[in-house]
Amino acid sequence: MTAATDDELLAAWRAGDRRAGEQLFDRHFKALTRFFRNKVGPGGDGLDDLIQQTVLGLLEATGGPGDRHERFRGEGSFRSFVFGVAYNVLRNHYRRVRRDEERLDFGVTSIFELAAGPVEVLADQHEQRLLLQGLRKIPVEHQVLLELYFWEPLPAPEIAAILGVPEGTVRTRIRRAKALLEAEVGRLSADPRLVQSTLSNLEDWARSVRDGAAG
Repeated sequence: MTAATDDELLAAWRAGDRRAGEQLFDRHFKALTRFFRNKVGPGGDGLDDLIQQTVLGLLEATGGPGDRHERFRGEGSFRSFVFGVAYNVLRNHYRRVRRDEERLDFGVTSIFELAAGPVEVLADQHEQRLLLQGLRKIPVEHQVLLELYFWEPLPAPEIAAILGVPEGTVRTRIRRAKALLEAEVGRLSADPRLVQSTLSNLEDWARSVRDGAAG
């Protein structure tokens, strides 16, 4: 039996099928966990709260049974819409933490600078840990971009919708983000073989991190 698509589950939920709504949000729970886990404070502090805020935002945006005011109209995939809401929740979270949102530029500031204290990196291999640490050192916009592109993986048009920029800008930023990540990885490790192993197999390591990030 073929599993229902996101659009089918969403339509059923809006028509009053509560179980369809539960299936829809459960389907994307691991992706939300992956998205936030490498972007929060020590020991994952605040992770559950950020996920809950995102789910509440999705509930409001998609509309429940009988709700005529839903904001999600199905122009893109529901999956990309989930990440768009999550990204807004993340930015609002750190703006509240910093209390200086006028000076907070996510194209410049990294999670390493924003999160208070060291974060436990959940990875089994040296390359995985190095990759996760490097991602936290590059600007938030670039970290999100690379994770959406390599981990999820989403196509450039959907990433453009999430970030609110043209598709061409996304492609340019991917190249820039990879260069920034390579520079950070090089600074984080004094072992040239480890650096080379991490960077030469970036897509494979990103995929392995993705597979274990929400465990």
